[in-house]
Formats: sequence, structure tokens, C-alpha cells
Amino acid sequence: MAKSIRSKRRRKMRAVKREQFGKKELERLKGVVERAKAAEDVEMKEMFTEKTAAQLKEQNKDGEKMDTSKASRNYNPKTLKNEHGNFPVWMSQRKVKKVKKMQKKKAKAKAKKK
Repeated sequence: MAKSIRSKRRRKMRAVKREQFGKKELERLKGVVERAKAAEDVEMKEMFTEKTAAQLKEQNKDGEKMDTSKASRNYNPKTLKNEHGNFPVWMSQRKVKKVKKMQKKKAKAKAKKK
């Protein structure tokens, strides 16, 4: 597709830039690795304890569940509303309007039958 002189020139210059920045990036990465080896990240090791997969499985067998502080919200799958009559926060306004329109339509049909 792009075979114009301008695009060829741009590709050529991007290749030159890639080469120049590649050298700088390599030097920067080497410096980071050197500093990481010197520091040994002692602070990070003190912050957590490592557990193996076997330890985690054993912990789950004991019946320990993850502590969740938030209470779960129950939504009615038919109306998509919670116990207070509100729609979930993750639902888009377009979807809310669509659901309301369908509910209104069903209510009209039900009233018409009576």
C-alpha cells in the first residue's frame, strides 16, 4: 500500500531513530540491572512472606475464606434492580432506558388484559 516517496522516507528515518534510541535504552537497562543487584531489594523481602502452592491448598482445606468486608448486592435478574429499586452502577444509561421501556410495555399489556 504505502509506497510513496514520503512514506519510504518516514520508514527510513524511523529505522534510524530505532537504532539510536535502542543504544540509549540498552544503556539505561544495564544501569537499572546494576542498581537492582546492588540494592538486593531488602525492603521488599521484609514486606511479605512467600507461600508454596501446597501451603495455599492446605490453608483452603482448613476452611479459611478470604475476608470480604463489602456485603454482596443482590439484583433481581428479571427487573435488574436491587432491593431499594435502583439499577446497578455498572449498567449503562442506554441499557436502563431499554429495560424501563420494556417494563412499561409489559405493564401496558397486562393492564389491557384486565
